[in-house]
Amino acid sequence: MTTAPADPAATVRQDGPRSTVTCVFAVTDTPVPDDVLARTPGHDGGGPLRVLAAGSLYLVVQDAPAAAFSEEALAERLNRPDELERCALAHHRGVETAAGAGPVVPLPMATLYLDDRNAVRAVTAREASLRALLDRLRDRTEWAVKVHGPTTAQASGDGSGAAGDVPVDGRSYLRRASARRGAEREARERALARAHAVDRELRRYAVAATRHRPQSEQLTGSNVPQLLNAAYLVDDGRRAGFVRAVGRLAREASGSAVEVTLSGPWVPYSFARPDEVECGAHEEIRA
Repeated sequence: MTTAPADPAATVRQDGPRSTVTCVFAVTDTPVPDDVLARTPGHDGGGPLRVLAAGSLYLVVQDAPAAAFSEEALAERLNRPDELERCALAHHRGVETAAGAGPVVPLPMATLYLDDRNAVRAVTAREASLRALLDRLRDRTEWAVKVHGPTTAQASGDGSGAAGDVPVDGRSYLRRASARRGAEREARERALARAHAVDRELRRYAVAATRHRPQSEQLTGSNVPQLLNAAYLVDDGRRAGFVRAVGRLAREASGSAVEVTLSGPWVPYSFARPDEVECGAHEEIRA
């Protein structure tokens, strides 16, 4: 959740006996019904989610306890994995609830203002760019596609590693090792080429696309390298064609130890950056 905020509001420094601060989850042009917000839990210890008008836009906000969201307290909490996950889930619930009513610009987790007036001022100052971004995201959703493959053993075609297979002669052993490394390199190059081909094909169905940094094995929980970690902004009317295309590409890749996976639809976090709406920064592949 790393979209740019509507205004660079810093985390709250407590300068007095303030009991709450205004936490903003998302900006929308469609107010979320009160009964829907009432069913959505926000951050622990805070008030119910509510709608705050900001010019022609609306914010989904929560009165959050100032003591828990001061600069020092928040930094300490977010350094603990369990607290980070709890805050991230609460933030995502607020964003998803807003997205259920219409297009949204999700703000970064823990976007905080001293009060409602400061939050409204920050958003109305960028009202034009935010409205343009909401129009760009309307009736469109994000889809994530990942390509993995192959492991070292699959790439070399030799996963046995049996000691009896190692030649006694040193030169023979070195030739075999060199050949294995060459086979691994060629297999990885073929897999990368397939991943790039997957990306090129899927961009035909998307209005925008971006490539994120491949996730590490620690994050994926797998020893299979991640070759592509991409997001696509797709018109809802082209959703079926996009999903079919991913299925076809996955079937074509299955015989080469390369796996193509799809998840979504998601709130378009990857494409909801107000500072990039003018330049179209997501249209080009980024390594």
